[in-house]
Amino acid sequence: MTGRAMVAIGAALGAIAVALGAFGAHGLRARLGVEQLGVYETAVRYHFYHALALVLVGLLTLQREAAGAASAGTAAAAWCFVAGIAIFSGSLYLLTLTGQAWLGAVTPIGGLAFIVGWILFARAGLAR
Repeated sequence: MTGRAMVAIGAALGAIAVALGAFGAHGLRARLGVEQLGVYETAVRYHFYHALALVLVGLLTLQREAAGAASAGTAAAAWCFVAGIAIFSGSLYLLTLTGQAWLGAVTPIGGLAFIVGWILFARAGLAR
C-alpha cells in the first residue's frame, strides 16, 4: 500500500467513523440500552483513533518515499490498522446492532491487530 493510499483510506475511514458516531448519537440512542450504547461508542472511538493512525502512517510513508528511502514496515502497520478497524470495531458495531453475543469473542482479534500495528509503526518510525 502506498503512502497516498494510506492517507486516502485513513481519511475515508475517518469520515465513516464520524458518520457512524452521528448515527449512534442520533439514531440509536433511543433504541439501545446504556451498556450497548457504551459498546457502540467504544467501537466508534477506536475506529476513529485508528483511522487517524492510518493517516499518520501514510504521512510517514510519503516522507520516506520522497526521500527515496524504504518505508520499512509501514504497509504492514497500515494493514494491521485496517484489519483492526474491520474486526474490532466491526464486531462491536454488529454486536450492538444484532445482539449476537458471540461476536464479542471476535473483538480481541481486532485489538491484537491494533497492538501489532502500533508496534510496527513504532519500529518503522525508528528505522532509517
